[in-house]
Amino acid sequence: MTTTATVGEVCHHLDSAYPPALAEKWDAVGLVCGDPDAPVTKVAFALDCTLEVAQAAVDAGAQLLVVHHPLLLRGVTSVAANTPKGQVVHTLLSGDVALYTAHTNADSARPGVNDKLAELVGITPGRPIVVKDPGVMDKWGVHVPAHDADRVKEALFNAGAGQIGNYRACSFDIAGTGQFEPLPGANPTEGEVGNLHRGPETRVEFVAPSSRRSAIRAALIDAHPYEVPAYDVVETANPAALDQACGLGRVGRLPEPMTLREFTQQVANALPETVWGVRAAGDPDQLVQTVAVSSGAGDSFLDQAAKLGVDVYVTSDLRHHPVDEHLRAGGPAVIDTAHWASEFPWTYQARDVVAGKTGLDCEVLEIRTDPWTVSLHSEGE
Repeated sequence: MTTTATVGEVCHHLDSAYPPALAEKWDAVGLVCGDPDAPVTKVAFALDCTLEVAQAAVDAGAQLLVVHHPLLLRGVTSVAANTPKGQVVHTLLSGDVALYTAHTNADSARPGVNDKLAELVGITPGRPIVVKDPGVMDKWGVHVPAHDADRVKEALFNAGAGQIGNYRACSFDIAGTGQFEPLPGANPTEGEVGNLHRGPETRVEFVAPSSRRSAIRAALIDAHPYEVPAYDVVETANPAALDQACGLGRVGRLPEPMTLREFTQQVANALPETVWGVRAAGDPDQLVQTVAVSSGAGDSFLDQAAKLGVDVYVTSDLRHHPVDEHLRAGGPAVIDTAHWASEFPWTYQARDVVAGKTGLDCEVLEIRTDPWTVSLHSEGE
């Protein structure tokens, strides 16, 4: 007897495993096309929805294709069949295949893309590099000129700060005196360039979910009267809770130290093979044990990884200047993998989620959508 579910029911299980609320604000996740009430007997999985993948899903007899990378992330004005994206959409719909995307929500979920990558390279996935868990709280301290304190606080509260249980606008104010000397090029709100300024300030302390950190920082910068606000943020979660928190990237330890060269080979052996291969930056003979990983393009997290005191950071799509500046600043060694290779193994995890919850026939489409096809070295010595 063939097991049947609806598209909507499968999407519900995927949303439970990879909550859409964990997605970055710019992302586009969930059901992309297809009828939620349509029946499903087979689900296919891939990293990208290319035309080849879409046709393979149709040929495999699937009624739902689950991918990681969004097909329609950026705005389009047409999905006509004679456009690249439109051709993919028409191939899916004419073959009665719905499309679902789990992207940055799958990166942050537990378990998710980053947990799979961490396990493959040989570490037990611990805390995220960037926490996105409402259960993990930050304690903030913000210094504001006394006469601007109420206005700045209200902007912070509106951004999600100061909520404790059934109470909002919770904070503690400490009066004090701040000082600074504006240097040439500064445009001070108070004081004059070249003169030491002292004035009454209020230190405002409050708590907020770590998931609101970016929004609160943006509100602070927008509302604060100074060019460069003074503030500090401290995570207050205990280590055990942090190790289970949702968020981007993972940190863990190898069972035993090994050289960067040996660990780079271990990463290369563990990930799907690509023409791009795996490369590293740092002393090949240095010993590494504490490892950070971030699936996909991760050079925006170089600073955060360095602050966590890791020995090596594994990610993809690393660029020349960010890596050069990172190493010159004393940051940890880095390992650069192919973007596709760091994320494709997640498709097996997603397959197991759906198969376990629904009993449906599930198949990973073994198609390498990594775009690179040639990698050469000089024929000379």
